[in-house]
Amino acid sequence: MERYRHYSDASRIVLPIVDVLLILGAFRVAGYIAAGYWSFDGLYPALFAVFALLWWILSGHYANIYRVDKLITYPEKLLYLVRTFLLHAVLLLVGAVLLNQYWVPARFLLSVYSLSIVAIVAGRFLLTFGYRKYMQYLSRPISRYVIVGVGESGQSLYRFLASHDPDGNEFAGFFADEPIPGGLRPLVRGRLADLKDYCQRSQVDEIYFSLPLDRRDLIEDFSQFADQHFLSFRIVPDFSGTVRKDVNVYFYDHLPILTIRHAPLGIRTNQVLKRLFDIGFSLTVILTVFPFLLPVLALIIKLDSPGPVFFKQMRPGKRNQLFPCFKLRTMRTDHGRAELQATKNDVRITRVGAYLRKYNLDELPQFFNVLLGHMSVVGPRPNMISQLEEYSKHISQYQLRHAVPPGITGYAQVNGYRGETREAGTMEKRVEYDLKYMENWSFGLDMKIIGQTVWNMVRGEKNAY
Repeated sequence: MERYRHYSDASRIVLPIVDVLLILGAFRVAGYIAAGYWSFDGLYPALFAVFALLWWILSGHYANIYRVDKLITYPEKLLYLVRTFLLHAVLLLVGAVLLNQYWVPARFLLSVYSLSIVAIVAGRFLLTFGYRKYMQYLSRPISRYVIVGVGESGQSLYRFLASHDPDGNEFAGFFADEPIPGGLRPLVRGRLADLKDYCQRSQVDEIYFSLPLDRRDLIEDFSQFADQHFLSFRIVPDFSGTVRKDVNVYFYDHLPILTIRHAPLGIRTNQVLKRLFDIGFSLTVILTVFPFLLPVLALIIKLDSPGPVFFKQMRPGKRNQLFPCFKLRTMRTDHGRAELQATKNDVRITRVGAYLRKYNLDELPQFFNVLLGHMSVVGPRPNMISQLEEYSKHISQYQLRHAVPPGITGYAQVNGYRGETREAGTMEKRVEYDLKYMENWSFGLDMKIIGQTVWNMVRGEKNAY
């Protein structure tokens, strides 16, 4: 979910309309650049409709691009706009490939994107600048606020308001009974018992309560005091102090939902986007790389040792559901130890198999698993059934990595944790990186992992055996 979910209805309606008009202008100018005259006929109106509708949908999801107040900085706004346009381009190109639509000239499409990005970014920044200048003269007087509690929630609120809206909010101090971190001591005005007296002596407009929610009596006391003295009383929930764990807050409409673990891939929109990318990427590899590379690899595998070209083994996938994991055969067929993990200098591995493993070429058939929905391009690597049974017993969070589809490559692998896991702590680190990936997933992180994987394929993996 986005960090800011509330923005004005006017921005939500007016700015998308302005965006569509700017995109229409970009189409007209791009048509003139490509054709030399003002052309907007044939299939171009249909392309404009798809282009504008996709932008309308994505911009609605990334609501922060419509914020014009001081609670979002210009760099943040630029990041949201660029990220949305990149996602827009990927989805449009994937859709064109899947529908076999290649009639749009690349020069025209590049011109449309360039002009649209420049127009919308410039327009948004001008509107934001104008709004903020306008509000300087018409906004309410500066609000002075105090924060009850010096926990993580209180500190985060202080840092946020101090960096995003210093003109509209003046910090008056912390009040807390708990131990004070050294760097905050100059900002603390007293204990909780001193708060009421301070507010009566000083001009304070807002009280932010950032202690755990189980302090009900204190919340009621300060709330009544604020009502009696015409102060605003706001609660910044310290959920981690309430449940004694790190939590994340999501919004279903205006209803806050607390989760103990951050799970961006639990959001339906992200699941759909990741699946669409998986289908497009796997189809591209299968249609462009496989016709040339697989016959060569199949031939050298057959020449090197007797047996089939492909190897199939049941692996646990999402929610421990077993699926047939496809690989190129890299071992002899007479060893009879398929569930035994490969080790350094393993006698079961063929000469060709050693090179296939080193350069990750044995994983190529798993793009069929991705296309069939068994796997994703990026995700926790699927371990063997015996490993699932073994590591589930003594690694408490091992099962969590099976909450998402396994991947051909993963965050642990590109950080050096692949191959043999007999060394103490190796599997624990692999699980740690898998959970980091699941908690911090983004489309950009997937692209980074894919790029690192390609680079590792070029130079060869030292731990691949």
